[in-house]
Parts: sequence; C-alpha cells; structure tokens
Amino acid sequence: MILTTKGRYAAMAVIEIADDKSGNPVSLLTISQRQKISLSYLEQIFSGLKKSGIVKSVKGPGGGYLLGKNRDEITVAEIIKAIGEPIKMTRCTKVQKSCVNTGTKCKTHHLWNGLENKIYEYLNSISLQDVCK
Repeated sequence: MILTTKGRYAAMAVIEIADDKSGNPVSLLTISQRQKISLSYLEQIFSGLKKSGIVKSVKGPGGGYLLGKNRDEITVAEIIKAIGEPIKMTRCTKVQKSCVNTGTKCKTHHLWNGLENKIYEYLNSISLQDVCK
C-alpha cells in the first residue's frame, strides 16, 4: 500500500489539534514534540492542510493552528487528500492508465483497485470526532 509517512503524520497532527481540550491554538512545535515529528516536515504538511480549510492559523503570541471545521465534518481520507497523497494500491496513474509498460492493466489490477476503494471508503467514514472519542 502506498500511504506515505506524510499522510500518516498529517492525520496524527490534525488529530492532535482535534483532541486538544484547551480551545487554544496548538503550535507546530507542540505537535512536533508530542508526536516526535520534525518541525520542518510539519510546516510542509500544514501548507496543504491550511489551503484545504482543514486547519486555520492564528498569528502572534500564543498562535498556532485550530481546526477549520467541526471535528465531525473532517474525515481521515479528507486529511490525506488535502496534502496531495493518494490512497493507492496499483501502479497505474491518471496519466498512465496501465500497470505495465505494455499499455495494459496487470492481471491483479481490479483486485488491488477494489481494495484501494475499500480503504478509501473506510477512511472516509472515520471523522475526527470518531477518533477523539
């Protein structure tokens, strides 16, 4: 399965914000320390999360990030998509619609594509609210 560290870290970071009980913005430094994720890597990840509206930034002293929507409106799949990470099981791409260089799909294409769809459905059914219960 091709789900990169970036996708896993994005979910972990957003869940950290969603689970924060203070109501105050959560700094990337705090997330970095709690989750043992590089601060510079988090900065890259949060660029996509902010553009998608999953998080919003608060500037100044005591600044950081808050959720851009309610916890029950954000799914794990949405977080992964926001940072440009596909949930992918096959070698096919949108540009190259085949698994092998012959221009055809491999014999197991539909098997892995079906699994890919199930994984997406599962992650899309899990909201931050569900994870934080």
